[in-house]
Amino acid sequence: MTDDADDDETPDLPPELEQALRGLTGGELDPQLAAMVRGMGLDRVDPQMLQMVMGQVRAMFSGPPSEDPVDVSLATDTARKTVAAAGDALASDTERREAAEAVHVAGLWLDTVTDLTAPAAHGTAWSRAEWVEATMPVWTDLVEPVAEGVSGAVGEAMTRQLGTLPEEAMPPGLAGMLDQAGPMLRRMHGSMFALQLGQGVGTLAGEVLTGCEVNLPLVATPDVVLMPAAVRELAQGLEVDEPQTRLYLAVRELARVRLFADVPWLAAGLRAAVRDYAGDITIDTEGIEQAVASIDPSDPQAVQEALQGRMFAPQHSPAQVAALGRLETLLALVEGWVDVVAERAVAGHLPAADALGEAVRRRRATGGPAEKAFGALVGLELRPRRLRDAANLFRALEDSGGPQARDAAWRHPDLAPSPDDLDDPLGYVERTRRPASDDLDAELDALLRGEGEG
Repeated sequence: MTDDADDDETPDLPPELEQALRGLTGGELDPQLAAMVRGMGLDRVDPQMLQMVMGQVRAMFSGPPSEDPVDVSLATDTARKTVAAAGDALASDTERREAAEAVHVAGLWLDTVTDLTAPAAHGTAWSRAEWVEATMPVWTDLVEPVAEGVSGAVGEAMTRQLGTLPEEAMPPGLAGMLDQAGPMLRRMHGSMFALQLGQGVGTLAGEVLTGCEVNLPLVATPDVVLMPAAVRELAQGLEVDEPQTRLYLAVRELARVRLFADVPWLAAGLRAAVRDYAGDITIDTEGIEQAVASIDPSDPQAVQEALQGRMFAPQHSPAQVAALGRLETLLALVEGWVDVVAERAVAGHLPAADALGEAVRRRRATGGPAEKAFGALVGLELRPRRLRDAANLFRALEDSGGPQARDAAWRHPDLAPSPDDLDDPLGYVERTRRPASDDLDAELDALLRGEGEG
């Protein structure tokens, strides 16, 4: 192709786009690359948006390689902007004092129904942005395996597609850039996943009523966190006075904090289950290749739909199914225990306790914060049915042996109820009532009989 042909084709590109392409390819604008860009519709993109996008592309090619699969700064910034757009404000001194007083009273009530403690716990009130800042490190740790898998799968898909192109059909400038494709793709997908993470956590921050409502240890003790704006909205929606609502939620949150503080294996078990599930996630590479081939870069909505759809659709492996079962069971046990303990603690104190309890159950049944968060970030779907089963199991333990028997279910991970136990709570209760010496004698008798027969 002659220089005249080049001159005939390049004026069709906006000056900003032509300048950016020349910067990427060393000063010369290859006509094939220009035709490819026009075919993708980039010449019709708003110039201001185009300038921003090309700046990000240049940064992807030229920036230092990142060792992290998720851009934590970008995720946090996105989450903060999400909560700011929805409206957010720092908790006032009055709101913080009211939260502290509610948690103090909640502690007195819980002392009468459980021996589990968190001695240093104190109540406070946070803004949504404060919740984002405090919980983002935990979210990042949980979703990193998924981000790593997505980045690798997309990179492999794009490499295979580019590998099918004959060498003579590839624009010279683009061929030179492919040497940097690996680090670029890592940064690009780290950024995309960070945006998804930030939007998810930011949206969740606008919904949660308390710091650990999702039944994960997101907030480091000794903080027992209430979200005053969300608490106020719940009270108004139920037409229940705000002090009762605050007290009820303080009891539930402090119960969670005590559980995580007094059962050291629980927080680690929850995080391990999420990471095991995420670490064995299988990305639909065929779907990715189809999505990559069909994306129209000039349509941001189409790009977003592709990224949130089949590109990230997991296929459950046996190891994933096992991890998912452990996670669902642990989350159900936490919420079920909190249900029962909070019910006992507020009895006789809060006239609106039944209405508030029903509101919490309705939030779960219609897709609570935990389900939405996991669904968006790692594809997990939780089953509210297990939560009810767990509550029934703890009530059965309590009826059999009092609060001590109920709380003893947490004393060791190997003794904690399993999914089968949730299906047969009375069988679990019977096994826990059986003296350990009886089991030992039975095993010894079986061993002796076996030796005698031999």
